[in-house]
This record gives sequence, C-alpha cells and structure tokens, in this order.
Amino acid sequence: MRADRLVSLVLLLRRHGQMSATALARELEVSTRTVLRDIEALSAAGVPVYAERGRHGGFALLPGFRTELTGLNHDEALALLIAGSRRGAQAFGLGSALASAMLKVVDALPDHYRNTAADAAQRLLVDPEIDLLSRRAVTEEVPDAVVAEVRRAVLAGHRLRIHYAAAGQTPRWRTVDPIGLVTVRGQGYLLATRSGADRTYRLSRILAAEELAEPAQRPDRVDLDRAWQERSTRFRTGGDQVTVLARVNPARREELVGTALAVRAEEPDADGWLRLEVNFQDSRHAEWALWQLGADAEVLAPQSLRASLRDRAAAMVTCYGS
Repeated sequence: MRADRLVSLVLLLRRHGQMSATALARELEVSTRTVLRDIEALSAAGVPVYAERGRHGGFALLPGFRTELTGLNHDEALALLIAGSRRGAQAFGLGSALASAMLKVVDALPDHYRNTAADAAQRLLVDPEIDLLSRRAVTEEVPDAVVAEVRRAVLAGHRLRIHYAAAGQTPRWRTVDPIGLVTVRGQGYLLATRSGADRTYRLSRILAAEELAEPAQRPDRVDLDRAWQERSTRFRTGGDQVTVLARVNPARREELVGTALAVRAEEPDADGWLRLEVNFQDSRHAEWALWQLGADAEVLAPQSLRASLRDRAAAMVTCYGS
C-alpha cells in the first residue's frame, strides 16, 4: 500500500498547499513517523518536498512542481495505476520508483479526473495471490457491457443491480453495495455487501448489471488486498458458515432464500409449511434473516439460534409490554 499512500500524500500537499506531519498522518490514517519516512521516500524519488519551520510550519511542494507525462486519458491512466504490483514493487525494492511513476500518471490527467483516478485504484486489485512473474490476465468470458457497468458502479460508489446465476440456483436479480473488483488466477470477482453481509460474486455468473443512482453503503477507504484475503480464507475453510433447519410459510420462502448462500434440502411439512435446510454466511446473518420473517418461520436447529431469537423476542416484549 505504500506507493498508493505516497501518491495520496502528494495529492494532499497539492490540494492544501502546506500541511503539518500531524495533519497528514490524520488524513492518511498512519503515524507521524510513517509520514516522515514517506516524505524521505518522496525526496529520494525526486519529488521536491520541503519543510517550513516554526509554529505554523509543515511540508509543502515546490511551487509549480509538475511531472512531465502527457497524452493519457482517464481510463488509460487508471489501467496503469492498477497494473502496478504493490507486492512485486516492494519485493524488488522498487516502492519509491513505483510511487514516482504513479504520480506522473496522475499528473497526466485533467484536474477534474486526478483525484478520482487515484481514489479508484484502491477499488481494483489484480491477482493478489500470484507473484509478479506468473501474473495472468482474466480469461473468463464476461460480456464487456457487464464488466463496464459493474466497474462504473464500483468506481462511482453507487449501488448495483445484478442478474446473478449462483451455482445450482435459478438466476435472480440482487441489489448490492459494491466494494471492489479482484482478479485471481484468470477469474474475476465482485466484492460487495448485501443486507449488511459480505458477499463475493463471480463476474462470469453475472448475466446483466445495472448501476443505480443510489449511493452504496460502504466505507470511504478499503484495503482490498486484506478484504480479499479474509473472504477467500473464509471460503476455503468454510469460515463461520452456519446451516439452519427451519419451518417456513411458503409465502415467505423466496424472501428467506434470497438472503442465504444456498438451500441444501427442501420438503413440505404436514401443515403445509416448508421445511428448509439453509446455509448462511454466519450466525449473525442467519439470525437477522430469520428475524425478518417474524412468526412466518420457526428455527428447528441449531439450538443456539433458537435461543438467540427467543431472547431477542423477549427483549421486544419487555420493551413494549407496558
């Protein structure tokens, strides 16, 4: 992440003119010691940062500083920003050189694109699990129109409707809050949240996509590398997934299934309700999904979920009983 941070540091100085180490640390969410090391790295890379002494001092760029690189449009510059391997650059001792190159790319953009391109780079991650020498491009067949619409929503920070064909299920429309895009071993993934729960969607299974005008509910900053590691680890190990056995009013079936990872079994009950075995991402999301159905669903197992729902209902009775 250091190359991205160095570029952000320069952009802050360019925007504000002069900033103290404390103010820079607060904006970048790092320590002041890290800021001082980054200032040294920028100086070593040829970026003219100088220090103003005194009570109202701080760091600033040499007036009129601008790198020389022209002819790139927004998409071309964005492609170069995300193409740089952060891990590879650090492994070969090229971190400061990458920062300098990225700054030149950002400088080549028109003013109204500059900050958006730098911010957008954090939302796109290329092959985080493959070293620099074995990198491959995405090889899955994904329609250009779908990828473009998904990318626009991710970069603009808007909600996204996707027509998604999950494995073993009928394709359905879902509305998600996109966080970022990742490519791993020739496959593309959309990292998002849905109803507050983490979701990871395979790009090749998105049949259609529509960017919405509504802002996405997501953090302003994201460590996409870390987010991918956490999600992929949960997926490979089974994570905290929970299987729930429940009786459900048939009229509410789609509502429950729409929030689940998968339905493992389904059969009618003696009284006309459906007995479902449903997988959820974790127990917290399982509790949320079943609570939405109220008396139209009854959890049969696990017992811990029954107890959680009972305690939640008892708290509501206590609150409104009088």
